[in-house]
Amino acid sequence: MDESEIAPPAKRVFPPLYVSTGDASIDRLAFFHVLERLKTQKRTGWVDNKIPNAESISDHMYRMAILAMCTSDNTLDVSKCVMMAVVHDLAEAQVGDITPREGICKQEKQRLEAVSYRTTRTPSPTSDVKVPYRKRYIIWSMICSMVRQQRYESRLSGMNTRREKRKKRSSSKVCLCVSYLRVPSIHFDTSLDLDRLEMALQAREYEMAHALDLQPFFDSSLPRLRHPEVKRWGEDLARTRPR
Repeated sequence: MDESEIAPPAKRVFPPLYVSTGDASIDRLAFFHVLERLKTQKRTGWVDNKIPNAESISDHMYRMAILAMCTSDNTLDVSKCVMMAVVHDLAEAQVGDITPREGICKQEKQRLEAVSYRTTRTPSPTSDVKVPYRKRYIIWSMICSMVRQQRYESRLSGMNTRREKRKKRSSSKVCLCVSYLRVPSIHFDTSLDLDRLEMALQAREYEMAHALDLQPFFDSSLPRLRHPEVKRWGEDLARTRPR
């Protein structure tokens, strides 16, 4: 579909930021319920192109995780790549799948992010940090706001029981998973490539299912692949398209 045929997007309305109650059980359940938004929110690019029954954000992240498990690169810690895949768009539960054509300027994005940082007292990155890296701070802020309270309770109790130890470990796993996204690494770079490849795979499937030409999705993904194996997968995919 030509971009000129796509209707202007409606003004995005953001849900209110979650504020910790101080009760670990309430905050934990709130976090579990927020995850449901990822199951119901459709990916904006497909909605704009009027794709019937478009994939959700969590659909996208699930296949990314499986793609990570398919790599034969022994230099990668596949478990890290899988965990990155299942949390990398977690912030979209709060801000949605924002696309450039929605007209939300860089300054407004930074303002929204700053609100998230202040809510959780997480240091805000500088404005010149690349968008993918700034996005990771939103994810970290949201996770910590909802699940870190139980970590504090465990510390205050002196870790006197096995149950408290298990609580601390389970909370730490979530925060550890998100912490992988805070530091540039080969795992994060590979996850970005898997993100792009997954979008290209989905675009090809929609092309075949609905007789569409979704060239812009390939232009913005396949040429940017850098990991040798993922790049080869992209080349295999490109060969399935009509020339």
